[in-house]
Amino acid sequence: MVSFRSEHLRADLILLVVALIWGSAFVAQRTGMEQVGPFVFNAVRFALGSLVLLLILGWRRMRSPAGGDGNSPRAGGEWHTGALLGLLLFGGASCQQIGLVHTTAGKAGFITGLYVVIVPLLLALVWRERVSWAGWVGAGLATAGLFLLSVQASYQQIRLARGDGWVLVGAFAWALHVIAVGRLLPGRDPLRLALVQYVVCALLSLIPALALERDTWDGVLMTGPALLYAGVLSIGLGYTGQVVAQRYTTPVHTAIILSMEAVFAALCGWLWLGETLSACQLVGCGLMLAGVVLAQLPFFS
Repeated sequence: MVSFRSEHLRADLILLVVALIWGSAFVAQRTGMEQVGPFVFNAVRFALGSLVLLLILGWRRMRSPAGGDGNSPRAGGEWHTGALLGLLLFGGASCQQIGLVHTTAGKAGFITGLYVVIVPLLLALVWRERVSWAGWVGAGLATAGLFLLSVQASYQQIRLARGDGWVLVGAFAWALHVIAVGRLLPGRDPLRLALVQYVVCALLSLIPALALERDTWDGVLMTGPALLYAGVLSIGLGYTGQVVAQRYTTPVHTAIILSMEAVFAALCGWLWLGETLSACQLVGCGLMLAGVVLAQLPFFS
């Protein structure tokens, strides 16, 4: 029991760091597309993430010439599973990037964060899995907090934009990705699995990038810092951390903690860009934190 709680706590901390990385990278995703198209942006950043993970795998192999660290699960099936995860990753990342061109960052963050409630809904309706009451209430609190964190001062500004539909489709892809990682990861090496999904996503993004956005490749160097941040940190470390952490927690719990991405995005805007947080947004941060804490109860009660 002590070992399980220790592994679960470690997974929580990793997921919180991932949420922090993703929240701070949202600005890079938005500004990066001022010079390049969404598919070019994704192709380059997932390629950079693949290189980062190749270095990590190389370092691990140097430490253990046999090709493992002695503690990782038996490797096998990473190609087929990684290809499926890469397809879902491509769907979510592409829809989000396209949507960001036609909607505000605040609304995109809220709609993307809806995967926190889509995950338990899909598990209950499609896979017939039982979701604990703490998971349902935690997801509900996180969703309510997301709304308050994203809402504008004037409620009249809440209206559908052309990019909102794309972002919503992306939210379903993110939810399916979280579920797929949780169900397919056991028995497979998490780092190799992560590498395969990055390579697949980069290649899938490269095809429309070459076909539809050929004239935007010149902007890659101009948006270099944003691509480096989004590729090295958001992909190389962030998505890898998600895959590693999900070995020790559930998809619902993962989605609730990762929804803190919106809180960290707001805090980064306050610290780095001088943006202010209204009382409504502070209440939203509190509700999301309450949802995360509540989701811990089944594991530590």
